[in-house]
Amino acid sequence: MPKSPPTNRYAPVPDGFPIRDASVRYTELPPPHDLAAVVHCFWELRTVTELSEDFLYHALPDACVNLLFNRLDPAIAGITALHTSATTLNLGTVFHYVGVQLFPGAWHGGGDELTDRYVGTPYQGALPLVATNAKLAGLAFPDATHHLAELVRWCVAQQYVVPNPVTARILSQLHAIRTVADMATLVGVTPRQLQRTLKRQTGFAPHDLLKVLRVQQSFRQHYLDLYADQAHFIHAFRDATGYTPVQYRKRFGGSSHSD
Repeated sequence: MPKSPPTNRYAPVPDGFPIRDASVRYTELPPPHDLAAVVHCFWELRTVTELSEDFLYHALPDACVNLLFNRLDPAIAGITALHTSATTLNLGTVFHYVGVQLFPGAWHGGGDELTDRYVGTPYQGALPLVATNAKLAGLAFPDATHHLAELVRWCVAQQYVVPNPVTARILSQLHAIRTVADMATLVGVTPRQLQRTLKRQTGFAPHDLLKVLRVQQSFRQHYLDLYADQAHFIHAFRDATGYTPVQYRKRFGGSSHSD
């Protein structure tokens, strides 16, 4: 029997948006135990009442692929692409999305299924995303996760979604990784082998993956645990998010440990 991959400890922070009152709701729920190696969470983002102005959603880089569904139109679904820098998305004044956030490296369905923006057009791919979206009609989010989990299990059976022992080991030992060489040593390969493996399995070069993971960690750890100095941290944070840590806190709330 093959060994299970190491337990993922990676917990990407929610994306940034300036409206944090009763008019917009964001919710995360954990996956069932059998999907815990490939799914970080199920999530929902929706308006509760119509907004007076367009909603600007600041999507942070996190190395995660999302299976995403527009609950207001069952034909609209998709799989989000990966980025090393943040993207600001205009979702309008009324919206309702749910999704499945996969761990880095778990998506093996190929790049032709990925879209480089928030889903806004009917899905034309081979996966049963539209059929799944139709099953969600009328369901509250906690009940909808049953159908989302069934979709992931189907993807696992088809090997579109696969537990990835390489990225799982990296994610479980992030505290011990400061350089790409550390990452290669942890996985037990040469830096050149790691380059080929990660590019094929995640779409990221090792340096880009480490950059994204470090910025994500900076929301939960002090920057000196991750970067050589404050200047290096601020540059990396701004490169990934579009803001300095202080600017980000002022606009979106939350915290990065820059003090």
